[in-house]
Amino acid sequence: MSSQWRAQFDAEVTFANGGGLRTDGFRLDIPGREIGDDELAALFVRHLGLLMVAEVRISDKTIIEEPHKGGRGLTGPDGAADPDSAAGPGGADGRRLVELSHVVTDGMTTLPGWPAPRISEWLTRDASRANYAPGTEFQVGRIDMIANTGTYLDTPAHRYAEGADLAGTPLDRLADLPGTVVRVPAGTRAIDRLMLAPYDVAGRAVLLHTGWDAHFGTDRYSAPEAPHLTGEGARALVEAGAALVGIDSINIDDMSPAAAGERPAHSTLLAAGVPIVEHLTGLDALPPSGFRFTAAPPLVAGMGTFPVRAFAVVPA
Repeated sequence: MSSQWRAQFDAEVTFANGGGLRTDGFRLDIPGREIGDDELAALFVRHLGLLMVAEVRISDKTIIEEPHKGGRGLTGPDGAADPDSAAGPGGADGRRLVELSHVVTDGMTTLPGWPAPRISEWLTRDASRANYAPGTEFQVGRIDMIANTGTYLDTPAHRYAEGADLAGTPLDRLADLPGTVVRVPAGTRAIDRLMLAPYDVAGRAVLLHTGWDAHFGTDRYSAPEAPHLTGEGARALVEAGAALVGIDSINIDDMSPAAAGERPAHSTLLAAGVPIVEHLTGLDALPPSGFRFTAAPPLVAGMGTFPVRAFAVVPA
């Protein structure tokens, strides 16, 4: 029988929405004889199902060799049994659709300083009448826009020249994914590993609900304090097997001057083949889990980003 290890330690927890928690002499099963404080803190947060954790300070850590006692069965982050381990949502009579995309309109602003879409007509109804039988008419619209317009998907080709583009990204990374919402306290800028630790994200679309979409279309939306995912947070999601990551903010990375143009969340997620959806909206209408998420773009070769109609299917 192989050795089994437990860590005994003290922990002081600070929550992002205020308050704290302290434990003394806590014991926790660990996967091997060594574990770093950061990894132990994440395991501790997940084991207890603690949400909105800003910091965990570990002290007086010792490693003990003894049989594992077994842990509680993990539940969804809302404390209820996670329904995503079962079949998908019910049929058409037992579900609702939740819109998660911004409307694309003529002249709208998605990213300040970037070109706005221009929507016009290539064939008007009046002009079409000359081509068809009396009483028959059609309209064919035209839209001129950059790919980063409205709510859009980033594929690996957006960041890496040899990465998969829209046509090379498989549907099982874009459509009918089990979803998990990570709700972030108001005023939080950086979504880090500890804030993600309570959530089971393997094979899921992980949607970061910051509430920043309320500022979409205003100068405030691009403010330096816009919420973002840290590089460590992105690495945690990749390590845990997330299928897709979305956010209702202007960028999944820090866009403030302090970031100096670095994009660790994009770099980490896209290098691992994890698509990103930015500029989501309406995440407050979703439950913590138990829904299915879709954000599928057109099948275009040679493009790394494109607008999507992002939506969720929620059981009634």
